[in-house]
Amino acid sequence: MEPKYKRILLKLSGEVLAGDKGHGFDFDVVNEVCSSVKKLHDLGVQVAIVVGGGNFWRGRSSGDMDRTRADHIGMLATVMNSLALADTLETLGVEAVVQTALDMPRIAEPFVKTKAVAHLEDGKVVIFGCGTGSPFFSTDTGAALRAAEIGADIIFKATNVDGVYDKDPNKFYDAEKYDVITHQEILSKGLKVMDSTAASLCRDNNIPILVFNLNDPENMVRAIEGETIGTLCVEEI
Repeated sequence: MEPKYKRILLKLSGEVLAGDKGHGFDFDVVNEVCSSVKKLHDLGVQVAIVVGGGNFWRGRSSGDMDRTRADHIGMLATVMNSLALADTLETLGVEAVVQTALDMPRIAEPFVKTKAVAHLEDGKVVIFGCGTGSPFFSTDTGAALRAAEIGADIIFKATNVDGVYDKDPNKFYDAEKYDVITHQEILSKGLKVMDSTAASLCRDNNIPILVFNLNDPENMVRAIEGETIGTLCVEEI
């Protein structure tokens, strides 16, 4: 089967990697996620990944700490997650490269767009750590930026809900799910898909976003095979 997308940027939250533990790594979950990434890779899809660091550090809850320093700690947390994903992928037989927005040459390559694209074209999974490399920006914005830079066909945003709703489905029984929505609607309605900077970047660069539930990692494979899952965010309907 011909994959629907050739090159994707998978955005994972750090919390996903903690599973039910709530902190650190649940390696059963990490292995499940990486096994699904391997299936995409085996289908010929070029996969880049941006992962958050919330399973180790939540900068917004760091009290009176300087925001820049708190965000730098969060960037280091994303590197730990990136290395764990790379190691698990390599155990599964998939070559993986970690590139970071902050230089740490003993453990990862520095981010260079041309090198990242070359790795993807060589069949390696590329994992981007440290977000944008600047404080005051989320890893969602890092994902949108890297997707634009590498020319990704789409961002796969894995979440704990099965799409985008008009209000929080965990709090409101009458919340309605969107099958397709525009970037502008996300911004104008204040929907919690990505932060506004990330959503604006996707809108301005015409990068679609597929929001889906990662409780079943096979959803990634279903989406690549053309099944309708989650919510598709596009420039216009």
